[in-house]
Amino acid sequence: MAEKLKIIPLGGLDEIGKNMTAYEYGGEIIVVDCGMAFPGDDMYGIDCIIPDVTYLIKNRARIRGLFITHGHEDHVGAIPYVLKQVNMPIYCTRFTAGLIQLKLEEHGLVKSTKLITVEPGKSVRAGKFTVEFIHVNHSIADSVAFAIHTHMGTVVHTGDFKIDSTPIDGEVIDLARLGELGKEGVLALCADSTNVERPGYTLSERAVGQTFSRQFQGCDERIIVTTFASNVHRVQQVLTAAAAYGRKVAVTGRSMENIMRVSTELGYMKVPKNTLVDINKIKSLPKNKQVIVTTGSQGEEMSALYR
Repeated sequence: MAEKLKIIPLGGLDEIGKNMTAYEYGGEIIVVDCGMAFPGDDMYGIDCIIPDVTYLIKNRARIRGLFITHGHEDHVGAIPYVLKQVNMPIYCTRFTAGLIQLKLEEHGLVKSTKLITVEPGKSVRAGKFTVEFIHVNHSIADSVAFAIHTHMGTVVHTGDFKIDSTPIDGEVIDLARLGELGKEGVLALCADSTNVERPGYTLSERAVGQTFSRQFQGCDERIIVTTFASNVHRVQQVLTAAAAYGRKVAVTGRSMENIMRVSTELGYMKVPKNTLVDINKIKSLPKNKQVIVTTGSQGEEMSALYR
């Protein structure tokens, strides 16, 4: 009897968050992503929701690795909770690894976890699977899709992506490799795209920088910018615009501060000289010299913007 390839969604289908998919072939398993979801208004006392990993716990001896597409909470947020039940090596890109490292430190899991960084364009052998990392664009740096190769065929798992021909870091989505895979033949495409039902296309991230420039020009008031903490390229454009118009920037919000630290240390963000200041010091500056970058773009009640 021929070996079967099973694709087992454990979360993330028809919902925002909790992204997790198990691939099973020849008696071995790899897992893609390990995300959390935020509780609804009716879920009193619940901080976060994680996927049901009962199947992985039962089959932990057959798991060969956890592969992460990118560092958003809906793809990495459940990692520390799942690792306490199922320990497995984690494979991801450098920036994603930096964000996961913060979680491992917080939960005391650094020594017990094998965290392996992989560059886009490279492949990892995990038992009977070969997982190829393919660069894609998204609202967070270092995002990848996976081509999961087995003897039965190849599955392409895109993760979250957009096609941006002018990304801030200059690294465009590797459409050439995706095209090659299409010519070679793909067994299944597991694709994810928010608002895919809506006609039209999403503007390049670079268009946001032009908007910042227009808004900063001639403004005599304090400017507050709210965005996802993980959107490094957008924060970069705020810093660039602020420097161009002689303003100082302060960041507030724990997640924003953590990601700023990781992204600057790893070289994903370049802070213009004498632009960044402490949040407590910015209040002493004239209002037309202030920019505050904060979390809370979706109106979360516990966010720094709300406070």
